Amino acid sequence: MPKNGKGYIGVVTLALMTVAALFSLSGLTENAEFGFSSIFFYALTALLFFIPAALTAAFLATRFPTGGVNVWVSNAFGKKWGLLAIWLQWIQSVTLYMTILSFAAATLAFAFNPALADNSLFVFAVILCIYWGVTLLNFRGMKVSTKISTYGVMLGTLIPGAFLILLSLIWILQGNPIQFEISASALLPDFEGVGSLVLAIGGILLYAGIEMSAAHIKRLRNPSKEYPRAIFLASAIALVVFVLGSLAIASVVPQQKISLVAGVMEAFTALLSHYSMGWLLPVVLVLIVGGTVAQINTWIAGPSRGILKVAREGSLPPLFSRVNSKDMPTTVLFLQGVLVTLLGAVFILMPDVSGSFWILTALTAQLYLIMYIMMFAAAIFHSKKVKVKPGMFRMPGGRHGVWIIAGTGLLASIAAIALGFFPPSQEQVGNLLFYDGFLLLGIIVLVSAPLLMFHFRKPSWVQKKVEEKY
Repeated sequence: MPKNGKGYIGVVTLALMTVAALFSLSGLTENAEFGFSSIFFYALTALLFFIPAALTAAFLATRFPTGGVNVWVSNAFGKKWGLLAIWLQWIQSVTLYMTILSFAAATLAFAFNPALADNSLFVFAVILCIYWGVTLLNFRGMKVSTKISTYGVMLGTLIPGAFLILLSLIWILQGNPIQFEISASALLPDFEGVGSLVLAIGGILLYAGIEMSAAHIKRLRNPSKEYPRAIFLASAIALVVFVLGSLAIASVVPQQKISLVAGVMEAFTALLSHYSMGWLLPVVLVLIVGGTVAQINTWIAGPSRGILKVAREGSLPPLFSRVNSKDMPTTVLFLQGVLVTLLGAVFILMPDVSGSFWILTALTAQLYLIMYIMMFAAAIFHSKKVKVKPGMFRMPGGRHGVWIIAGTGLLASIAAIALGFFPPSQEQVGNLLFYDGFLLLGIIVLVSAPLLMFHFRKPSWVQKKVEEKY
């Protein structure tokens, strides 16, 4: 709790901080393919996932303020499952790198030849160059990493996003043709089988990571009242921003031609060309690629620290706890790079770049949702076991509210995981056997790995308490 009343933040500040942390240009294209009905999907995702996840995280964070998802789940179900939770939070970030980096590659292609955005080898090469470059930069320590993340996200994500929305609003207000239907009936999606709705689970990743906002709950004067207000406000702002971002793309690019990886640059190209501002395209390109690098930098620096912590506690082999002179987890960072390199091969194996982007998006969502299922279940468990004390966040509705809110998020997560096994009808993902096999094998391998290491752990893996330098 801040001392002398200093350091407190308000409802609006926390809401804006939350939206700024979540917003990503690379995630706007999936829902852009739904046109006007993207409003329905964003609202549904916010109601069934974003709000339950945020409130559940606040509920857990005030009961166990010294740790994140690892501590929350460990105290409910044991250290093994706490390890799995933090492992999934880390490993999904590795698969998430692929979608963000492929977006960066497609954006960079517009500096040379837009057709390169659909060239698998070009995308693969850019992924490796950017990722390994950022990894080597992170070896220098967290101070350098933090500065890049802070300025990069502002310049490369928020500013281009606002500019794209502004251009599209001008386009619409001037009476230019819009590439989607605007009507009450168009708000609801056309149901042409499960495959026509699958892309909607990509929208979950726009809200994923919301549990991080719970870290700021002690900076509120009255957490029980102010945090729910901040989350509902953040949900409303995020809904508006995400909807406007997706519709900005859909307004100028025909739905059937929207590329999952290049949709943002396709929209910028069309809008800037129309307003004779093509000279700005290289500036936008540099900003977006820089913002993407900053996003990768943020994810590389963050979740890897959680793995380092559980390794030092003896839940993982000592190999995972090795650090350099800057206290950076070198083995974890190197292992991430190896996994990114191997996963990058998907872009060569799949029929097209958008299909590769989607299958990695689906795997990322499924892995993260397994973690969220554990988080929701932990909240339900703790609602019965942990006595409410002053300063703890009280879920709306009390204990029954925990069951309803966390239960809603849990069921929505299970449904979204199941939905991910259906290939989207809008994208070419190749053979169904390969698609489902890749997802199933990926989940089995990445979930079983930490459980096996924990099963064979040794007492010698536990290290003496180490003072961390970040």
